[in-house]
Amino acid sequence: MFHSLFVVWFNLVKDWHYLGVLLLMALESTIFPVPSEVVVPPAAYWASQGLMNFWVVWLVATLGSYLGSIVSYWVARHWGHDLLYRYGRYVFLTPQKLRFAERWTTEYGVVGLFIARMLPVVRHLISLPAGALRMNVWKFSFATIAGSGVWCYILAWFGQKVIGDQPELLSDPNIMIHVMRDKLIYIVLAFAIVGGLYGVIHRQIHKTNKEGAL
Repeated sequence: MFHSLFVVWFNLVKDWHYLGVLLLMALESTIFPVPSEVVVPPAAYWASQGLMNFWVVWLVATLGSYLGSIVSYWVARHWGHDLLYRYGRYVFLTPQKLRFAERWTTEYGVVGLFIARMLPVVRHLISLPAGALRMNVWKFSFATIAGSGVWCYILAWFGQKVIGDQPELLSDPNIMIHVMRDKLIYIVLAFAIVGGLYGVIHRQIHKTNKEGAL
């Protein structure tokens, strides 16, 4: 069952090609997040099979991340802080998350924005407080492109080097099991890092929520 879903998704990414990567990564950087972890690695896998180009995948994914981010930035800059807090909860933007992202932006500025582009949860939120707080658009753009570029390269490398050297991966479930077993260290490490970062961010959101309630 898992292998069938795996094959369907990989084939969708192949069919949508670069435009699909661009659009999905743009969504990933808005309030309708599509996990970049399920977009860039499959595209990089197809690049390793000669159906796409690794560097074009990386470039398109980075561009998509920026497009989604800059749209969120301008929406927040135009509509402002109060609207986000009033209606954000209807699109999964709770006051806790918004307070955390706003505090992160205020305290760490451009460097914090760069780092945030590689963090779960914060990644798709950070453009909103940056816009609402009227961060300089050029600094915002630089930090967003740089952070997104690093993150997309990591994901593309994973897709090419960890799973891309097995062209039979989609045709034989046993090959997929073999790859997951042989490359288990990479998979475990990736989940550990993402899980660890998510745990830190989750605790910080609750901490910010408690402080905001005082």
